[in-house]
Amino acid sequence: MKNLRNFCIIAHIDHGKSTLADRLLQWTDTVSERDSREQVLDDMDLERERGITIKSHAIQMNFPHNGVDYVLNLIDTPGHVDFSYEVSRAIAACEGALLVVDATQGIQAQTISNLYLAIDHNLTIIPVLNKIDMDAAMIEEVKDQIVDLLGCDHDEILAVSAKTGTGIDQVLDAIVTRIPCPAGDPDAPLQALIFDSLFNPFRGVVAYFRIFNGTIRKGDHVKFVATGMDYHADEVGILRMKQEVRDAVYAGDVGYIISGIKNSKEVQVGDTITHVVKPCTEIIEGFLGVKPMVFAGIYPTDADDYEVLRDSLEKLRLNDAALSFEPEASAALGFGFRCGFLGLLHMEIVQERLDREFDMDVITTVPNVSYKVYTTKGEMLDVYNPSGLPEPNYINKIEEPTIIANIITKSEYIGPIMTLCVGKRGNLKNQVYLTTDRIELTVELPLGEIVFDFYDRLKSISKGYASFDYHPSGWQTADLVKLDILLNGEIVDALSALITRNNAYDFGRRFCEKLKEFIPRQQYDVAIQAAIGAKVIARETVKALRKDVTAKCYGGDITRKRKLLEKQKKGKKRMRQIGNVEVPQKAFLAVLKLDS
Repeated sequence: MKNLRNFCIIAHIDHGKSTLADRLLQWTDTVSERDSREQVLDDMDLERERGITIKSHAIQMNFPHNGVDYVLNLIDTPGHVDFSYEVSRAIAACEGALLVVDATQGIQAQTISNLYLAIDHNLTIIPVLNKIDMDAAMIEEVKDQIVDLLGCDHDEILAVSAKTGTGIDQVLDAIVTRIPCPAGDPDAPLQALIFDSLFNPFRGVVAYFRIFNGTIRKGDHVKFVATGMDYHADEVGILRMKQEVRDAVYAGDVGYIISGIKNSKEVQVGDTITHVVKPCTEIIEGFLGVKPMVFAGIYPTDADDYEVLRDSLEKLRLNDAALSFEPEASAALGFGFRCGFLGLLHMEIVQERLDREFDMDVITTVPNVSYKVYTTKGEMLDVYNPSGLPEPNYINKIEEPTIIANIITKSEYIGPIMTLCVGKRGNLKNQVYLTTDRIELTVELPLGEIVFDFYDRLKSISKGYASFDYHPSGWQTADLVKLDILLNGEIVDALSALITRNNAYDFGRRFCEKLKEFIPRQQYDVAIQAAIGAKVIARETVKALRKDVTAKCYGGDITRKRKLLEKQKKGKKRMRQIGNVEVPQKAFLAVLKLDS
């Protein structure tokens, strides 16, 4: 165990984490020239297309140092705020972390957030300054920022370029010399933490674990503590570029177990694995529960695919533990699921993965957050969907969730950013100058205000320089109303939204205008209305497609034309009574882009 090191890489998005991981794998000859490519650990097409890490990936490397062979377990992590749960799981399985900071951008909000997470778990932090080969690199200035943040010496900061490979040997030396070896007893009762899992259609659930105490061997009778289920270990091994079978995996190591588990509900991330005969006395603590931030309904386009969608979501949750869902029904869309996500990007990725990995064609409703509704009878209801709101005369008050947001930006953009926050009902709590031209704003905001376009607009007005991170802070009373969207007089509950009374009129008008663009023209006029209760506050009309029935009439009495027009009018009236308006998926997502 003294030659073993477990570490992760934490950083803000686009600071060069995946590139650094690539260089470490190449330097230690873990990846052959033939298998080498950019973002080698990002094995999802989505990750490669977007250039972001979505999943944390574990891989083992061998590194000789001063005549001693060391085994290094790397768990690569995502950088986007929507995947912070992946980071928390990686940190729980490690003893040290490489804190990567971009020399051209300096410290960003997510860097600080992930750093505090690592410090809470008592991880050894190795600061790494990346992209020193860039012309815009501010090496000394960013080193000062890191010293202010960590309280370390200038000499402890490693200056590297992951792109060119400069300084990678120093990083590997620091991992071996600075990060402590795992503590644990290979002879003690088995105690292993499940930090990830995936579904193999031929072999069932594959669980990834980190052993804190004990040893797991092939054929052992093991128990998953949280679910209470027991299995025989058909196969155990370690994680290299591919899974490598071993007879045993020992304390301190990271590996995988296959037990022929077919039901995805039987494996939970954060669970403890132990032996049936000689179990451990306590489970592994300190693993964070997930808190969904954004809720949206996911419905199959074909009602017969409901059970297939359930299976797909359960298999996806194995690989993405931050996803939560429960069944619900909609008058317009039939049976589906109410899903909880960590943010809008997370929701977009889940929808894309359902399409690519499970071939599921789904409709996603307008995203919203959960509210606490206090009724006149003194009851408290959790409302995730505007259709679940009681009648206005039964509501005493509504409380909405709030967040504390940390925004780091250049001081020249502070005016437009504060205007944006105030427009979103924000309350400035604090502002701190990190350097002469970099400022950190702490703002309290309602979660419902940042769900749609806050992050995009923040990036736009700061020319991409501002970084954003948030955490839940509590609840506050809000003056909210239910805004209904009606098509031809019928409420489309999937498009309903809970919104502040002051913003309702403007939002309703813009939403109707946007829907008019996306709803295809019919043979009759389609009325799009926004209403609060029985009061219509906005209206747009999609004009009818009209055939020129009078084209064959040339000359003669006007009554000939009038007769044909009256006949057409009757047909359109009858058509409107029996016609249905199909709302395309673009219309459901139109609400997200109201300001664009």
